[in-house]
Amino acid sequence: MRPIYSLRWALILQVLVPLLAAMAVFTTIGLTTLERSAETRMQDEVELVARAVRLPISDSLEQGREQDVRQALESVFRIGRVYGAYVYDVDGELVAAVGAVNPATRKREVAELAAEGEQQGAYEQIQGQDVYSYFLPLSDSGGRIAGLLQVTRRGSDFQELAVQLRLQAVAVIAVAGGLITLMVLWGHRRAIGRHFDRLTGSMARVESGELAHRAPLDGPREIRSLSQALNTMLDSMARAEQEIARRRDAQLELEAQLRHAEKLAAIGRLASGVAHELGTPLSVLDGKAQRALRRAEPDAPEARALQDIRREVARMEHIVRQLLEFGRGQNRQYRRTRMGDLATAAAAALEQPFSAAGATLELQPCEPDPELYVDPIRLEQVLVNLLRNALQAGAGAVRVSWRPGDAGGLQLLVDDDGPGVPAESRKRLFEPFYTTKAVGEGTGLGLAVVHGIITEHGGQVQVEDSPLGGARFRVQFPLNAQRRDDVAEEITDGKS
Repeated sequence: MRPIYSLRWALILQVLVPLLAAMAVFTTIGLTTLERSAETRMQDEVELVARAVRLPISDSLEQGREQDVRQALESVFRIGRVYGAYVYDVDGELVAAVGAVNPATRKREVAELAAEGEQQGAYEQIQGQDVYSYFLPLSDSGGRIAGLLQVTRRGSDFQELAVQLRLQAVAVIAVAGGLITLMVLWGHRRAIGRHFDRLTGSMARVESGELAHRAPLDGPREIRSLSQALNTMLDSMARAEQEIARRRDAQLELEAQLRHAEKLAAIGRLASGVAHELGTPLSVLDGKAQRALRRAEPDAPEARALQDIRREVARMEHIVRQLLEFGRGQNRQYRRTRMGDLATAAAAALEQPFSAAGATLELQPCEPDPELYVDPIRLEQVLVNLLRNALQAGAGAVRVSWRPGDAGGLQLLVDDDGPGVPAESRKRLFEPFYTTKAVGEGTGLGLAVVHGIITEHGGQVQVEDSPLGGARFRVQFPLNAQRRDDVAEEITDGKS
């Protein structure tokens, strides 16, 4: 339900109504003052009329010409603003009268007014009519009071004027109030209302799902500030949602890495157990085949069969050694070693296979040669597995380079010009027993061992396209890759 009390109504009730009420109060005060002023002016008009005929009436009264007195009074009555005119002698006797009604006989009062010799005006009733009477003493040529002149005007004239003024005031207030109301409402619409409508529309669009929408920054300063605050809040919400999404993705990635690490650990324990169980039978089988081969003729079919057995046993023993390497997790020997020494040792270990395959191996060291705190045997095994993997993939040229990496670490690159690694295989390339080689050419454990060793050292490994045209294995690990127990051992050795 839409609330009735809106900003428009607040403006009307709290601004417009008090303003109109103040106008009404001041108009009433002004009208009262105006009525009094108009009444005074009308009384002054009666006084002026009386004074205008005072001299001719006084002369006519002194000479006893009553007809001239009456004519003078009739000239007063013809003015149209006089209700009646009356002349009294000094004894209060009515000498002449002109008007709609005649006043009641009041000789005593008139005689007293004439005797006082002072002019005065008062409201009274003449035959039931409210009139305003102005009394003016008449004097003879000697300055003695000779009579009294009374000029009257209807009281309704004053009332009609007051009513007319009030009607005009009410009309003015109504017209002015209407115009002010229209101007205030129109001004509210132009200055505030339309901007609030746009701001409300922006909120409705955001509520409907347009989270990228922002309120326009126009209108008065206060509304612009409100729009800016709304936009700032929306920007903060957007940043918060992005941060939540980023943390959610990071959490999912960490959970996936944890599950992968747990899976690798379980596979490692299984592989280590299987390797121990298979190691002894294979050694016995190889020994018996070797003794039987000594007794057989060199060119006999039995000799060739025994040689095939020994070759397959050797292959199985190689798999067992890889399983042992994959599952081995103790007895690490960390010490400070230069990267150049590890690369040179790995290249020397594979010199014969590279020469037999007609492939070239290039080392590109950096200066100065960085020193790492690692298990050199394990890290050399990483290099050997990566180089052997490139050779088995059919590479004709392999390049090993290293340089400072991010955050003070070391970046090791192994590039080859072989066929590369398909994009769909890169996510599973470091899983145990996964291989892209043909059956019988790989066990799928070499790269899994590489991943495990690098993870032990706190590093990361990934595969990407190489500038040589084949695959590039990028290894990133810190220069001071070591575990807390190794640091503790160093401290204990130093104390001893």
